[in-house]
Amino acid sequence: MKNFIPVLKKCPLFLGIAEDELVRMLTCLGARVHTYDKNSPVFEEGSSPKSIGVILSGAVQTQSIDYYGNKNIISEEHTSDSFCESFACAEIDYVPVSIVSSEPSEIMLIDCSHILHTCEKGCGFHQQLIYNLMKSLAIKNVFFHKRMEITSKRTTRDKLIAYLDLCSRECDSRSFDIPFDRQELADYLEVDRSGLSTEIGKLCREGIIKNQKNHFELL
Repeated sequence: MKNFIPVLKKCPLFLGIAEDELVRMLTCLGARVHTYDKNSPVFEEGSSPKSIGVILSGAVQTQSIDYYGNKNIISEEHTSDSFCESFACAEIDYVPVSIVSSEPSEIMLIDCSHILHTCEKGCGFHQQLIYNLMKSLAIKNVFFHKRMEITSKRTTRDKLIAYLDLCSRECDSRSFDIPFDRQELADYLEVDRSGLSTEIGKLCREGIIKNQKNHFELL
């Protein structure tokens, strides 16, 4: 586990926890590491995940598939990010989404009950860990609110502009890369790929944006 410490120190879930405590903490929490190939499910729709995931390498996507087989990308997390906090803490029996590795990944899984319930040893890091978990849940709640604002727009053009504007604000730059290819962006915005490509082309011709693959610039 020691070779993962540099990655874990960057994870918001472990902020404020000393490096020497991290190794002891992972043993106390019963953390375990799994490897996943690209497009392999970490948690499948309909399952009841009890663990919180931490990405040691790679990336995962939270996806939903509708009745007609259309895929929507709800979020994507990368190295040092955590995921599945809400579902694990809620202890629900049926998760309406799938969490899939979007590239070859190493994932650390931690039983949520080991975080929420302090052990007999009374480890000092537990209070900080619970605080970090609550803060992470709050931040992700804000993120999903922003996503709802984007996907609630009426047209593909409005959704795209709202998303690019948000990316620009978060990067504090008019020039930025997005984490999606064209199909993934369409899935995230919940629009048709060909319609999305058409709108990107129009915005470029109108001098509103510049685009090269996943790089965008707001003009």
